[in-house]
Amino acid sequence: MNPTIAKTMKQSTKVMGAVVISSALIAGCSSQPAAQPQNAAEAQIKAVKVAKIEKNKIGDPLEQVADVASSIQLDVITKAGGDVKEILKKRGDQVEKGEVIFRLDPTDVLLQKEKAQIALTGSQQQLTKSKEDLANSRQDLENGIAKLETSIKDTEKNYNKMRNDYDLGLVTKFQLEQMESQLSNLKLDLESSKAKLKTLDTTNSLSQVEQALQSSDLSIREADRTLENMEVKAPVSGVLTDLPIETGMTLQAGFRAAQLQQLDPIKIKAELTEDAAKMIRGKEELTFYVPGAVENQKAKVSYLADVMSGQSKSYSLELEVANPDRKLKPGMKAQILLTEDSDQNVVTVPTLSVVREGGDTFVFVLTGDTVEKRKVQLGRLNETIQEVLSGVKEGEQLVVSGQNQLKDKEKVQLAK
Repeated sequence: MNPTIAKTMKQSTKVMGAVVISSALIAGCSSQPAAQPQNAAEAQIKAVKVAKIEKNKIGDPLEQVADVASSIQLDVITKAGGDVKEILKKRGDQVEKGEVIFRLDPTDVLLQKEKAQIALTGSQQQLTKSKEDLANSRQDLENGIAKLETSIKDTEKNYNKMRNDYDLGLVTKFQLEQMESQLSNLKLDLESSKAKLKTLDTTNSLSQVEQALQSSDLSIREADRTLENMEVKAPVSGVLTDLPIETGMTLQAGFRAAQLQQLDPIKIKAELTEDAAKMIRGKEELTFYVPGAVENQKAKVSYLADVMSGQSKSYSLELEVANPDRKLKPGMKAQILLTEDSDQNVVTVPTLSVVREGGDTFVFVLTGDTVEKRKVQLGRLNETIQEVLSGVKEGEQLVVSGQNQLKDKEKVQLAK
C-alpha cells in the first residue's frame, strides 16, 4: 500500500475514535440531570445535632457567714440594798432559773420587820379596845332611846288624860302646860339620842386606829418582800458571764450585780442581702455548721425580717438551735447554707447552645422534624453549662449544633 494512503487512513481512524469517545461522554453527562432536583432539596434541609436536656449540679450550696449568740443576755439587778453576805456561784458557772447566786445581810430588814410587828400588835390591841368602847357606847345609846320611848308613851297618856281633865275643869292650864313641856323635852331627848346613834353608825370613829393597823401590816409585807430580795436568784437558766461583786461589798438597790447568758437554746444570727433573703424566705429550717467544731445540722428559723434595716441595709435572720452539750458558744462563727445539695441539681443547657438576640436569650428545641425557638431565663453559670430557670424542661431535645442558622418552626434533619 502507498505509504501516504496508509498514513491518511491511520489518522482517520484516530479522529473517529475521538468522536466516539466524545459522544459517549456527552451521552453520559446528559443522563445525570434527572437526579439533581432530589439532591438539591436535601441540601436545603439543615442538619443539626441534638442532646437531651438534663439536670446537673450547678455548684456547691450557697453559704452565709453568721454569728453564734446567746438566746438571752440578761443583767441581774439587785432589788434591795445591803451588804454582800455570801456568794454561792462564780463566774462561768451554769445556773438554773431560781437558783440563789448570792445573799445580802438581812439584819437591818429583820429589825424593821420586828419594829413593824410591834406597831401592828399595838394597833390591834387599840383597835380591839376601841371596838369594845364603841359597842358599849352604842348599847348605852340604844338603852337610853328605849327608855325615852317608854317615857314618851307614858307621858303622852298622862298628857291626854290631863287635857280631858282640863276640859272638865279638874286641872289648871298651868298644870297642862307643864305636862306638855315635859312631853316636848322627852321627844327632844329622843331625837338627840337617835342622832347620836346615827352619827355613831355613820362616822368611822375607828379610822385612825385602822389606818395605823393597815400601815403596820404593809410595813411587815414590805419587809418580807425585801427579805426575799436579800437572796439574789437567777431569773433564767444560763451561764454567769459576769459577777463583779465581793463578800462585804455594800450594794444599792438597782445595782448590776451579774450577767446571765442563756446557751440552750442558742441563736445564730446573720445579716442577709435581698437576694439571699429571697432564697430562704418560707423555709422553716436551715442547715448550718461551725468549721472545726460542729458538723452540718438543722436549725429552726425563728426570725427573718420582712423589711430591710435602714441602717445595715440588710435583712436580719435568726436561727434557734438546741445546745444541751454547750458545743456552741457565743462569739463563734457559723456558716449557714442558704441552699442545699438538692437545690444544686437543676435543669441546665450547654452555654454554646444559647442564642442571644439583644438582651434576650433563646434555645432551639427539636419537636418531630421541626425546631421551636424558645425564650429562656438563665440562672447560674458553671463552666460550660448554665442553669435554665424557665423556657424548657428536663427530657426535651435541645439543638446543640447548627442552632445559629435556624429559624422558628424550621424543618431540620439530624446530622449523621
